[in-house]
Amino acid sequence: MIFSDSWLLWFLVPIFVVWAAACYLLPLWLRRQGRAVGLRFSSLGLLRGLRPSSSIVLRRVVQSLRLLCVALLLAAMARPQTGRVLTEVQTEGVDIILVLDTSGSMKALDLDTQRALRQRRDRLEVAKAVVENFVGKRPNDQVGLVVFGEEAFTQCPLTLDHNVLLTLVDRVEIGMAGADRTAIGSAIGIAVKRLRQSQAESKVIVLLTDGRSNAGTVSPQKAAEIAATFDIKIYTVGAATRGKAPFLVDSVFGQRVLHQDAEIDEETLKAIAEQTGGTYFRAEDEAALLAVYDEIDQLEKTEITTSSFVEYEERFVAFVAPAMLLLLLEVILLGTRFRKLP
Repeated sequence: MIFSDSWLLWFLVPIFVVWAAACYLLPLWLRRQGRAVGLRFSSLGLLRGLRPSSSIVLRRVVQSLRLLCVALLLAAMARPQTGRVLTEVQTEGVDIILVLDTSGSMKALDLDTQRALRQRRDRLEVAKAVVENFVGKRPNDQVGLVVFGEEAFTQCPLTLDHNVLLTLVDRVEIGMAGADRTAIGSAIGIAVKRLRQSQAESKVIVLLTDGRSNAGTVSPQKAAEIAATFDIKIYTVGAATRGKAPFLVDSVFGQRVLHQDAEIDEETLKAIAEQTGGTYFRAEDEAALLAVYDEIDQLEKTEITTSSFVEYEERFVAFVAPAMLLLLLEVILLGTRFRKLP
């Protein structure tokens, strides 16, 4: 808890001094001056042996409740608050947009080679697991996600909240952006749009695909040229085995295994990477894909500043309420049990 107007608490010092002087020092001084109110008796011997009544002592205690009440009201006026202060943290990181292919060809089962064929994960599931591992290693980076098939759209904007990002990665499915064709140029264009307003010195796109661009209104080469204009690096990853890849398809006789050739346009992916200062990688299984993202993880760092805002909550009621109760208690006691007659 903090006090927004803590300077008001300094008033407690003179108030306490005045109260102590009025209750203890002033009566003592008056007695020494001979002006204290008293009664004339021929002898005070018997009176000196009497002890002060407990009600007199308790009455002074009750009177001191007023000082405590004033102290609590001053504390309430000082605006007690709970919360955290605005902080600025210097971290090392880059802004990264992950671009994932969700076209129908990502159903191939060639990357998950450690399992039996009918138990394998498809290319997209393997890619999602690798991406989650990659994000976990970069806690200080702003990371976003773009998915594409026949169309392209932002699944998650740049964020430091990686829990939200990973939740949205988990919801990525084959065909969610169209399953029949692949719009690599449009995907790069969407990622560039997200990064061009970034204040980070290092801006990176990591594009994973298993096919060739045959859709979209922007060509991959033109999109890469635009990315280079904004100093955005593009790392391209071709995720597919060489030769024929197995697919599970439904038929009237149940699921069957078909094999189809991978159609990765490596020349275009290499050109995109070279034009923007990035690198092209080929991954033919999950281990290779992990190695690719680990290599990308060695990107240069750049210092960025992140600010955290927290809204304070006022807690003055916690001081005003007991102050009012103490004041009421004092009035009741001084008007009844500890009442002073003239």
